[in-house]
Amino acid sequence: MASAIISGLKNNGFSMAAITVIEPDAKKRALLATEFNVQVSDTYVENHSTVNRNNVIVLAVKPQQLREVCKQLSQKLKSSLIISIAAGIRSADISRWLNNYQAIVRVMPNTPAQIQAGVSALYAMPNVSQSQRDHANTILNAVGEVLWLDDELKMDAVTAISGSGPAYVFYLIEALQEAAIGLGLTSEESRMLAVQTFAGASLLAKLSADDVSKLRAQVTSKGGTTEQGILALEAANIKNTMMIAARAAAEKSRSLGDDLAK
Repeated sequence: MASAIISGLKNNGFSMAAITVIEPDAKKRALLATEFNVQVSDTYVENHSTVNRNNVIVLAVKPQQLREVCKQLSQKLKSSLIISIAAGIRSADISRWLNNYQAIVRVMPNTPAQIQAGVSALYAMPNVSQSQRDHANTILNAVGEVLWLDDELKMDAVTAISGSGPAYVFYLIEALQEAAIGLGLTSEESRMLAVQTFAGASLLAKLSADDVSKLRAQVTSKGGTTEQGILALEAANIKNTMMIAARAAAEKSRSLGDDLAK
């Protein structure tokens, strides 16, 4: 995700020389330096002035690593905006790990950010200034659309829908491909039809003023082939299964935050 954000910033004309990436892995560090021409380091900066020359620090680490990263930053922060993209970790816990630092924006992006087609939900702690909100908006807008939340409790739902959602879509594309192969199409034909159908239908849903339920009904002619497919999906209770999947992902997000906050 860090690479996706850097790529998006590069494509939007941001100076790569202004970005420093801390990456312990030497191979990844070399790749980042070569691909993006950013500054790289293998360790966290050791003094206050170096940290605070950066207006924004993006914490793009696994949730299980975030507490230790915050510990290393906690004595150095003065005015930088902290942006965390770690799933499940609440802003209050990040603040606590940073010695009650308050300039924190929590973000849940998703993997289509890799092609600047993502969507990111953002929540700002009350003390985040408007200029800092603008910085966060600019950075995440570089990799897709942005949605600001007024309640951090909504972040678990966002994690379940847009954070985990690409995997659900890939799962359904995979199923449609396998169905196509089972009906006699080649692997190449099946992939092309399945992927483009999802891409086209998604774009139509985005651009149309009609609700998706109406768009679905427009395709489902009475007594037609689509109706038979929809009836089979309803008989298998697919819509309810998707809701169960989303609730399971949201609950995992909540429990992850609870566990790592201890």
